[in-house]
Amino acid sequence: MKNENSNTNIYPMIPLRGITVFPHMTIHFDVGRGKSVSALEKAMAGDQLIFLVTQKDAVVEEPGMDDIYKTGTLSKIKQLLRLPGKTVRVLVEGIQRGEIISYVSSEPYFEVEALTFDNNGRISGKREEALRRKAVEAFESYAALAGRISPDTVFAIITTEDTGKLSDMIAGSMTLKTDQRQELLSEKDSVKRIAKLLPIIHNEIQILELERDISSKVKGQIDEMQKQYYLKEQLKIIREELGEDEVDSEDEIQEYYDQLDKRDYPVEVKDKIEKEIGRLVKMSPISAEASVLRTYIEWLINMPWDKTTEEKLEPAQARVILERDHYGLDKVKERIIEYIASRKMAKDFNSPILCLVGPPGVGKTSIVKSIAEAVNRKYVRMSLGGVRDEAEIRGHRRTYVGSMPGRIVKAISQADSMNPLILFDEIDKMSSDFRGDPASAMLEVLDSEQNYSFRDHYLEVPLDLRQVMFITTANTADTIPQPLLDRMEVIYISGYTTEEKENIAKKFLIPKQMKKHGLTNSRFGISDSALSGIISNYTRESGVRTLEREIASACRKAVTRLVEDGVPSVKITSRNIEDFFGPKKFAYEKALETDEIGIARGLAWTPAGGDTLSIEVNTMPGSGKLELTGRLGDVMKESAKAAYGYIRSRTDKLGIDGDFYKSTDIHVHVPEGAVPKDGPSAGITLATAIISALTQMPVSKEVAMTGEITLRGRVLPIGGLKEKLTAARRAGMKKAIIPYANKSELVEISEEVKNSLEIIPVKSMDEVLGIALKQHKDK
Repeated sequence: MKNENSNTNIYPMIPLRGITVFPHMTIHFDVGRGKSVSALEKAMAGDQLIFLVTQKDAVVEEPGMDDIYKTGTLSKIKQLLRLPGKTVRVLVEGIQRGEIISYVSSEPYFEVEALTFDNNGRISGKREEALRRKAVEAFESYAALAGRISPDTVFAIITTEDTGKLSDMIAGSMTLKTDQRQELLSEKDSVKRIAKLLPIIHNEIQILELERDISSKVKGQIDEMQKQYYLKEQLKIIREELGEDEVDSEDEIQEYYDQLDKRDYPVEVKDKIEKEIGRLVKMSPISAEASVLRTYIEWLINMPWDKTTEEKLEPAQARVILERDHYGLDKVKERIIEYIASRKMAKDFNSPILCLVGPPGVGKTSIVKSIAEAVNRKYVRMSLGGVRDEAEIRGHRRTYVGSMPGRIVKAISQADSMNPLILFDEIDKMSSDFRGDPASAMLEVLDSEQNYSFRDHYLEVPLDLRQVMFITTANTADTIPQPLLDRMEVIYISGYTTEEKENIAKKFLIPKQMKKHGLTNSRFGISDSALSGIISNYTRESGVRTLEREIASACRKAVTRLVEDGVPSVKITSRNIEDFFGPKKFAYEKALETDEIGIARGLAWTPAGGDTLSIEVNTMPGSGKLELTGRLGDVMKESAKAAYGYIRSRTDKLGIDGDFYKSTDIHVHVPEGAVPKDGPSAGITLATAIISALTQMPVSKEVAMTGEITLRGRVLPIGGLKEKLTAARRAGMKKAIIPYANKSELVEISEEVKNSLEIIPVKSMDEVLGIALKQHKDK
């Protein structure tokens, strides 16, 4: 679209960010903004002319008229390439400089009315020729220093006679600031443009010369360091030729020798240190190998080869410390007392290697700190969870860059004693990969018959670990390799009962949190009934970690009330417990109110402790199908089939139709279907529920049971008896049927549980049915 003025036209316009296009300049750039892409499409649909103007601030995403310079360049689109996404790459050639007269539109793209100017600047006098020559001379110097302008471009510029074209080509090929470029573009007079360009070129030349000088100085410093290294190497060779004994008099080497004389090192270690110091003396101090060797020598020297702590061998005092810090854990405490007594009688008695296995939060890790205090040993904890590299245990060989000793050596160095107590926490969570098996490396460490000469790959000298007391912890022994498990004395720790948790909370957790939050007994308290409610309804765990967090939460809320509301004291009782803890999070299943047909109460072990499990059975006419639901595991399904097989073989004695398996469908369901359930201990419960449904005899609401069943009706032993009986008591059951083979474990059950439950050991299903089914004896 043309106006009456021959030099005025309307063009689509693109605002550029950080780019200024000069006439006679060919450049490509990417376009991503919607308006700019639309402007390109408009130009391509016409004469391919587009007006390019620079933004004043490149950060502005959507520029307005005030954000754009008025002077720009009318350009010809040479090539257009669409990239992935909405980006377009365009190649343009500057034709004429121009000036925006007015904005025609801004949507869907900028369209401007622009006045263009002739770029020609023919030389008309001696002054113009002089300026041209000075510009060419200055640009040649600039191009030589910059080193990034192609020879073809330099040749094209210096052979140009047109001053207008010359100034634009020079400005377009230099790295200038946006305001400098825009000032040159805005100057319409070619002679004045060259006059403005000359000081800019000279300034850039000075900057490039300074950069070159700085680079030369840096290179000179590097050359000087290399020179010193070569001179020192030559000096060493001269000394060797003269037969002189090279003695390094540096303070560092002398300090190594002084430490070697002051302390009592094993013979092999001392020989190794002296040999390595001799190697270090012959090396250049600035060499990389010297730095590696220096680190190795310092590790050998600083290891506590001659340092131990004196053990306390007083069983009575140790018992006081262990009882002070922990409630329960009697097996662990007794084993430590036995060690101290044996050590007192026989000085060469080896330290035990114990493995404490139990659920999370029962105090396995924390009691080890108390053991270290009781025997007066330095304590070092080492977490093995996720360790999968053998080098973590044995260290890296010194041939590797950045090699370091293994965790055993680091632990002894950290303790600064050769007889610390080292705790290997979470030993059941080690794994292996292509870098080796850390469990295999632990075989030597935890074997008292072999660890007297443990060799770390980094130290390369024998390390006697017989004085170290190793204790490990695990949540389960199933994932510990059998050879490693065989080297340790395993002590199983069961979860705490409700009574034990209450005692722990009263003696340890509540006083600890009260002290932490600045509370006193006169201003804060938790009643016994409230504490029991917290344990039963707001936690479900074997340990007491969640319980401690809930108590801490209660303390924070109490402090808030004391400070904000100004109340004199806060007491948590069963009446206001929900004000502090909210609605109940957990609810344990209680005993049924009436005897039910086809419902039997089993006892289950969970990682959070014991629980009761209702098993429901319905019978209906059908083809003899046995349906099992409730997300049961394979072992539990097999227990149900074993119970089913037992019932079919005893139909006459049980008073059941001998052909029930042909005409009766049996559906067995275990509620809480989202929770996985497995294990053989529900065998007698399954059998009892199915027999009750088939005989229409109700199961006593007071009876809970646990035990594995065989096809002949024998009752086999189970695990987790303590947790299961605790759950039966908590659910309000009166009787608990257990396998006769578990009778010996009753000595470990608390008196509170035994006094509130009638615990009945049984050997066969006949005994179970006689107790559980209400009318079985009458039949």
